[in-house]
Amino acid sequence: MLPKVTIIIPFYNDKYVPIAIQSALDQTYPNIEVLVVDDGSTSEIEKIQPYLDHITYVRKENGGTATALNYGIEICTGEYIAWLSSDDMFLPHKIQVQMDYMLANNASVSFANYHLIDKDNQVFIEWCGKRFSPVNNAKEVYESFRTENPVNGCTIVARKDVFETAGTFNPGFLYTHDYDLWFRMLLNGVHMHYIDQVLIHFRSHEESGTSRFQPRIRHEIKTIEEYYRPILDEYLEKYASFH
Repeated sequence: MLPKVTIIIPFYNDKYVPIAIQSALDQTYPNIEVLVVDDGSTSEIEKIQPYLDHITYVRKENGGTATALNYGIEICTGEYIAWLSSDDMFLPHKIQVQMDYMLANNASVSFANYHLIDKDNQVFIEWCGKRFSPVNNAKEVYESFRTENPVNGCTIVARKDVFETAGTFNPGFLYTHDYDLWFRMLLNGVHMHYIDQVLIHFRSHEESGTSRFQPRIRHEIKTIEEYYRPILDEYLEKYASFH
């Protein structure tokens, strides 16, 4: 049997959650667990009701996205983890493409590209992510972290044991907990493999945290980069010849 992939959907008062859940249930990959972690929502909960027979739904006290993801990682039954924000959507072949690649290449982590969609699900910017060489791109990915964050967290699929090696999401970063984790993965020798396909639709809208909390996000990014980039530079100098 193919390995099970758990799709963790952190949820907090989000009207778009039915679209996210349906896109997870519509995956062509046959061995899927859809785990919705309600982070203490006070509204929009009724939108999950029609899906309860097809998903695993758990509720916890509000603590932020990182805590919801970490709880999902702790209780999930999958050997691999994917993360889907409750306002985004997976394309139907998303998990299949990444699992085919990862199993064939013995990869622990893969990520992909994405289109930007608006509040009405319409694509308005295509191929938003940085693109890398289609093969043997692990070194390029490492190098890119010297100047930017090239990884959209919802494009990730990771083996569950990666979180034992690199740790889980840091709740101290409310909006950039994924960026912090990518550095820890890289510095623990976990290569992040890029797949040059668009596999998710990432939503941009006025109610999103990305839109509403830019000053806090910029502060978190600065804190992460000032800490990790000198360490990454030393790591790359030491392992300059890795493939």
